[in-house]
Amino acid sequence: MIAGVPGGDGGTKTPVTPAPAPRPLALGVDSIPYGCDISFFVPALNEEELIVPSLETLIAALARFRYRYEIIVVDDGSTDTTAARVEQFIARHPGEPIRLISNPVNRGLGRNYVDASFVATGRYYKLICGDNAEPQASIETLLQHLGEADIIMPYMDPDPRHWKRRYLSVLFTKIVNLVGGNRLRYYNGTGIHLRYNVMRWHSDTYGFAYNAEIITRLLNEGATYIEVPIKTVEAAGRVSRAFSFLNILSVPHSLLQIALRRLRRILFKI
Repeated sequence: MIAGVPGGDGGTKTPVTPAPAPRPLALGVDSIPYGCDISFFVPALNEEELIVPSLETLIAALARFRYRYEIIVVDDGSTDTTAARVEQFIARHPGEPIRLISNPVNRGLGRNYVDASFVATGRYYKLICGDNAEPQASIETLLQHLGEADIIMPYMDPDPRHWKRRYLSVLFTKIVNLVGGNRLRYYNGTGIHLRYNVMRWHSDTYGFAYNAEIITRLLNEGATYIEVPIKTVEAAGRVSRAFSFLNILSVPHSLLQIALRRLRRILFKI
């Protein structure tokens, strides 16, 4: 399903033959009709300056592969011109399979991530942030591993963020590993899932801890995974939305859910 094609720099990507696609953790799911190989969910909240570069980076990365894909942009109640810029981009690129969904109010990343998975049609599913934080090479690196495991999990190597954010990220990872009984490097990366698994095993949290919930739940169900090092960027002067009041409140909720599921597994073997 993946093949080497000429790159934009004049070179050619090394052909990659992925392993057979892993089965979603459910019976009979192979009968689901998939419209494409992979769907990309692009959330945006007041990203008028970066949403178009985000789409351009993603499309440039996809040009190196022969995947059938779709891009679903969710404008989560922006008060700037984010939605208008996406509409203009779609008009300028009529051949690109891009859809825009505009929420009348802000619903949060966790909810949008799940909701968009039900709208999507791809076998696989990946989040691409609307602030152009993922370099093209990082997206390509993850796509090269498509089909090798149920979950393709990235981790930053090196981590370019401010030391306070690095410390909080390490602390969060240690807590989730302790509570969930795993030994992962990172839980908040924008990895690749089988879309059915997102729909079936998703969390119900509002904020950024949704990813830790779905990963730990999938691992409880026997999902396979690989961890892939990637490079990312930290835009100077940008304030992370990870520390909003609602996102902070969502973390204890997610940790409690993870702990209760592990306790249930230990006590009742389910």
